Amino acid sequence: MESQSLILFFLIALVLVGGAIVFSTLVAPKSFNLVKSEPYECGIPSEGPAWIQFNVGYYLFAIIYLIFDVETVFLFPWAVVMKQIGLRAFIEIIIFFAVLGLGLLYAWKKGALKWV
Repeated sequence: MESQSLILFFLIALVLVGGAIVFSTLVAPKSFNLVKSEPYECGIPSEGPAWIQFNVGYYLFAIIYLIFDVETVFLFPWAVVMKQIGLRAFIEIIIFFAVLGLGLLYAWKKGALKWV
């Protein structure tokens, strides 16, 4: 029974999302203009080619930020059950922060946080 409900859920989701995409394609106003196809850069005309290489440090910094940002989401469930679990939860979060700290130290030593 549960697998049928799950399949029905995904089918309904597929129909709704697909229908919304088809509907917006059919109903949306269409205007083809060369200015609209250019990349927008805060009202300033773009200079040079769009295909330039960026320093890999920007990507590393972004990935590290995302990792630490996602890891902080795990603090909310922990905070909710901290009083119920007690000392065990506190020790587990200390281990969790130690692993995060080691990851940050590793990234720092590898130079992933430098903007040069």
